[in-house]
Amino acid sequence: MNDQELANLASEIAKKAYAPYSNFRVGAALITDSGNIYTGCNIENVSYPATVCAEDVAVVKAISEGETKIDILAVSCIDAIDEPIFPCGISRQRMAEFGVEDVIVVYKGDFKKYKFDEVLPFDNKIKFKD
Repeated sequence: MNDQELANLASEIAKKAYAPYSNFRVGAALITDSGNIYTGCNIENVSYPATVCAEDVAVVKAISEGETKIDILAVSCIDAIDEPIFPCGISRQRMAEFGVEDVIVVYKGDFKKYKFDEVLPFDNKIKFKD
């Protein structure tokens, strides 16, 4: 699977997100070092700390299936936002734990590929749509 296909998969899975509180639907797709593909979408909860990020869902699915190393992860928000989104700090920590090397950030149908270390300094100051 090439980068564009992984980016498209992340955007497609975002449509399955459960986001009734923020209307901020995020999808993630990853490829492990064994070549397997896993996806995830964000799952909100009225108790905000119980919300699970799309990236975390995909990582947990991969690890629970016996994977130990993730090569690349794509993340996409399909809702109207002013700038690209990057994984949050907790997701970045989980990604670091399992060796993510590259991150694809999808924004308005386009994408940019980053080395994982490049993603660390980004801050998400998201303005949700009304």
